[in-house]
Formats: sequence, structure tokens, C-alpha cells
Amino acid sequence: MNVLVTGGAGYIGSHTVVELLEAGHQVIIVDDLSNAKVEVIGRIERITGKRPAFHQLDCGHKAGLRSVFQGDRVDAVIHFAGFKAVGESVKKPLQYYRNNLDSTLTLLEVMEEFGCKKLVFSSSATVYGPDNAHPYKESMPAIRSTSPYGWTKVMIERILTDYVTAHPEFCAVLLRYFNPIGAHDSGLLGDDPNGIPNNLMPYIARVAAGQLEKLTIFGGDYPTPDGTCLRDYLHVEDLAVGHLKALEYAGTHSGVEAVNLGTGNGISVLGLVHAFEKANGMALPYEIGPRRDGDLPAFWADASKAKELLGWEAVHTVDDMCRSAWKFAQMASK
Repeated sequence: MNVLVTGGAGYIGSHTVVELLEAGHQVIIVDDLSNAKVEVIGRIERITGKRPAFHQLDCGHKAGLRSVFQGDRVDAVIHFAGFKAVGESVKKPLQYYRNNLDSTLTLLEVMEEFGCKKLVFSSSATVYGPDNAHPYKESMPAIRSTSPYGWTKVMIERILTDYVTAHPEFCAVLLRYFNPIGAHDSGLLGDDPNGIPNNLMPYIARVAAGQLEKLTIFGGDYPTPDGTCLRDYLHVEDLAVGHLKALEYAGTHSGVEAVNLGTGNGISVLGLVHAFEKANGMALPYEIGPRRDGDLPAFWADASKAKELLGWEAVHTVDDMCRSAWKFAQMASK
């Protein structure tokens, strides 16, 4: 298939592009590089021996997006493009609503214009909100969130569900994934955001590399065993394979399906810090700071539907995640 990947130069997008190319698909990347680097395209080529088509473009720019569809037949879309930091979204809600909703609406309009009817959407476990018990199951109501970022995912899932109701031949797979960390085994791809990282693992890695003085853990008084938040961390390469499996499913189905991608295990923030220290033979300076707006104390996945529907399950260990993240950080700092 010819697959358009919005946000394909980003962290999860780039790993997914590698999986797509290695599976024999043709890939077109659209990315505005607001939180990615153009060098990633060359790194993808070094890993796969194939260079994806690349357009530096804001996904909310309809004329530009239309020109991409005019230039290349697009059989399916994997939609990553969007702002993604919970804490930042609380401080910048208008930017998150404008960017994440506009880009999706524009994409759907252009897809409809060109008869493209297959979409895999990068959703989030944040759609389960504060009221559901963990582990989260897809059958639970996903209609609340605790941050503007999460609300954009809730709203987009609603938009896609309504769109499929009006166009029953369309297929939308809503991948609700948990906390991706780690890096490609080659060390060429990883989580390397512009500026100070909002996510935990790239922050840990930059502290380990001496680029940041110390790690601040947001909250040490949650109702968890060590007082820090519990999360379901999964390797980004496992997550990328999940997108490939979802694309294969969308190729032969219609309708809308929500699917969790996670390991089914909760690990505390402090536990992950110690796992990184042990896996890489070092000690990290850290402090416990105040809670961060929008964070829930604990959540992890029931990933049984992913195995049943997509034939997918996570295979990497926490040690794999920590070692690969540090390998990438060392190469990125050179």
C-alpha cells in the first residue's frame, strides 16, 4: 500500500515508518518539523535502505495536503500529527485544541475528496479519564479526560466515530496506547524532542548524558507503593509493530475499532528511574517535585483485544527499553 504518515518524522512516527518500509509498503511522510528533525529521514533510509517521500507541511494546511494527495495515490493514512504533552496542554489549551482538531478535520476532508477510506489514529489511554478502574478496557466509557491534550483525543475519537457512522465503508482504528519509551535497536532513532523534554525517558537520558542537571519527578505523594505515578511503559518498537498490524486490519475491514496497546503491567516513575540506573550501570540525580497538572495516579492496559483482533502483543522488556534509550542518547549527543 501507499501509506501517508502524518507526523512521520517524530518519535513514534519514525519507528512506524521503518516497520512499514520493511514490510514492503511505500511511505509518504508529512511533518512540519515543529517537534522533529529532518535528519530523521536520512536515518530511516540508513536503517531500511529505502527513503520515504517527505513533505515539510502543517497537516492543517488544506491546499498543501491536497497537493500531496494529488502527487501520490494514498491508500491509507496513519495519523500521528499533533501536540502531545499533557502538562504543556494545561498551560496552552488553545494551541492544543486548534492544532490537534484542525489537523484531523483537514485530513479527513482531503481523504474524503480523494476517496481514501483507511485510517489508523494515534489516540491515547488518556481518553479513559479519571473515573475508570485499571486495567483499562476498550469497553469502558472513553468520554472524559484530565487535560486539554486528552480532551483532543476524546474529541477526535468522537469525530471519527461519527464520520464512520456517516460513511460505513470507512475504517478507523483508534490505537489507545500507553507510555512509549525506548529507541530503535540501531541507536539511530529515538525520542529527541526540541527543547527541554516533556516526557520522562528523554529527560532521564539527557540527565544521564550530563545535558541536564537532574531529574524532577512530579509528585511523590500519590496513593501508590512508592508515592510516584504508575504507568504502563512499552517499547516504541512494539508500538510501531502495533500500527503495522492495525494497518493490515484496516486494509480488509470497515467500521471503527478502539484498541489498547500496552504491556498490561504498571511501573512507577521512580521504578523506571531505578531500572534505567541498573540496566546502564549508573546513578541518576533526581528530586521529588510537586504534582503536575493533568496527571492521574495510576493506569495500565488490558491488552487482550490487541492480541485477539490484531495478533499483537508487546515483547520487549523494561531493560530493553532502558538500554535502547541510553544507546540512542549517547549517539544523539555526539
